[in-house]
Amino acid sequence: MNACAVEVPPVQAGRDRHSRKVVVIGSGFGGLAAAVRLQTQGYAVTLLEARDQLGGRAQVFRRDGFTFDGGPTVITAPFLLEELFAGAGRRIEDYVRIVPVDPFYRVSFHDGRHFDYSQDGEAMERQIAAFAPRDIAGYRTMLSKTRAIFDKGFTELADKPFLKFSDMIRIAPDLLRLQSHKTVYQFVSSYIRDPFLRRVFSFHPLLVGGNPFQTTSIYALIQHLERHWGVHYAMGGTGAVVAALGRLFTELGGKVLLNTPATRIVVENGAAVGVETTDGTLRADAVVSNADAPNTYRKLVCPSERRKNTDARLERMRYSMGLFVLYFGTNRQYPDVKHHSILLGERYESLLNDIFNKHRLTEDFSVYLHRPTATDASMAPSGCDSFYALVPVPNLRGGSDWRVEGPRLRERLIDYLETHGLPELRQHLVTDLILTPLDFEQKLNSYLGAGFSLEPLFSQSAWFRPHNESEDIRNLFLVGAGTHPGAGIPGVLSSAKIAEKLVRERVPC
Repeated sequence: MNACAVEVPPVQAGRDRHSRKVVVIGSGFGGLAAAVRLQTQGYAVTLLEARDQLGGRAQVFRRDGFTFDGGPTVITAPFLLEELFAGAGRRIEDYVRIVPVDPFYRVSFHDGRHFDYSQDGEAMERQIAAFAPRDIAGYRTMLSKTRAIFDKGFTELADKPFLKFSDMIRIAPDLLRLQSHKTVYQFVSSYIRDPFLRRVFSFHPLLVGGNPFQTTSIYALIQHLERHWGVHYAMGGTGAVVAALGRLFTELGGKVLLNTPATRIVVENGAAVGVETTDGTLRADAVVSNADAPNTYRKLVCPSERRKNTDARLERMRYSMGLFVLYFGTNRQYPDVKHHSILLGERYESLLNDIFNKHRLTEDFSVYLHRPTATDASMAPSGCDSFYALVPVPNLRGGSDWRVEGPRLRERLIDYLETHGLPELRQHLVTDLILTPLDFEQKLNSYLGAGFSLEPLFSQSAWFRPHNESEDIRNLFLVGAGTHPGAGIPGVLSSAKIAEKLVRERVPC
């Protein structure tokens, strides 16, 4: 909807004498975290969600006794969640139980071999030795390098705003020292020679929407992040974390409005002063948008109010791949399938080039397979398994007709899974549903149906991403995958930390 298409009545001025009002648009992890933080700091926060449940892309599907996490399934850096509760004087353990997953991932190759990626250093080296003993020394060196990248890229910079170009210039020497001009794959290849092990240690950018052959090597910090804190799962699914944050927010006095899409950010004299919804207009001293960053500007802000984030500029930017997701339940269990599996096809670089650059949907693919019932039996009826199979595909720039290609890919994917760990899958299917890039665009408001908003390139990182504080409109702040520092639960939670600081500075409570 064009943000200028509807005339609205004047907004009544004034605010409550005791607190500033903030409206948060969208209840993904970034929006929930920002809402909790600001409510804790004494702001009167109203959280708007267009759908009938909290979570945004972290929605939950429930069908035939099965529970499917619709979006994020990998929890890293759980301390970022813990501090949301601690800041409010609560304990996360009283709201949700988060447990470690071991191994982190089983990475399977087309030749039948696999690699169990874990926190156990000795086990990792034994597996490396089985592939290429000469790479053990390089692996050790690489780990030390990822620690240095993490210390700079995450510890120092992930929760710092990049609002001026001078902020980028200031860290340029450090980025050069850390070889951030290299891609993740180039970084890994500097230390690892075996082609299969290079895949094991370079696939991580795909978890945040990046191509390992194009994503800046700063994202190699994910290796250290996982090794230090582990990979975790919330009992009851990621949706249980969403429910916990929603409960915390309302206990703190926050107001949630479900089924309430934002239709326009109201701007007066260059400042955000409220949000128009399908049910009326809410006055605010500040607005925080967890909606997709490009669509925040394209759909919610009149073009005449935008000098920097113009439609033309947003169109020129590069966006992450799309996602095809098959959620399905079976009436039998597959105990040999790990909680997280990465099923890599024979092609690697050329397949990713087809997806990211040529925007071409091919017959072959790689798959991320999530089996939460490996850890949590509550996600399926007794004796059954719950699954989520995700295939990276081109975003909508590829022009595929997903009304046709979606059902076709479902059939091919089921055939593939039957020969890659889930024998006789068809006869044991109880229920299933699919999500395509078209659904991401139409139901989740993601520009071009991109699964992770902007692609994490060096040229689209830090200052080069849409800023956490709008360059165009005062008192408008952005959180989520499309702003700094980027996608993934740690990234969007860090963006909420930035937004809290900026709101407190610009609109003191």
